Amino acid sequence: MIKLRDMKKNDEELLVQYLNNEQVVQYLSLKIPKPYTSEDAKWWVEIGSKESAIVKAIEFEGVFCGVIGVYNQQLEYSHSAEVGYWIAQKYWNKGIAAKALIEFTSFIFSSTPIIRLFAPVFSANKSSMRVLEKAGYSLEGVLIKAICKHGQYFDEHLFAKVRP
Repeated sequence: MIKLRDMKKNDEELLVQYLNNEQVVQYLSLKIPKPYTSEDAKWWVEIGSKESAIVKAIEFEGVFCGVIGVYNQQLEYSHSAEVGYWIAQKYWNKGIAAKALIEFTSFIFSSTPIIRLFAPVFSANKSSMRVLEKAGYSLEGVLIKAICKHGQYFDEHLFAKVRP
């Protein structure tokens, strides 16, 4: 059973554990501090998850196991938002991310003026691409060597879904 809910203080300990796993963060933004500390988790729960974003914790069978959110754009792009998500490694391959993305996308389209969600994905992150496809997102294009992380270049696959 999947549940989306607001972040809570008691998520902080698991945030630190999950985001210090290199497998979990390998395709996430460099904005995530390394190492990820208790202070980072406290800031995220209290402030970061609320700044220019709509963020939800993902629970599976009552346990916090990941995060999903949209990051608002500005000016002429204000109708659009970047969607991002991650799942703790021990919860991979259970369909959690796809179910969470489907539910979250529906929530965003029904409760905000956002009409377009997009997700940039590292070329090597085939699992995330499958999640997006299962959730009805379409590949709009590939930006060659658009991402550089730790000195390695990746193509960026841009997926999007537009409100019906």
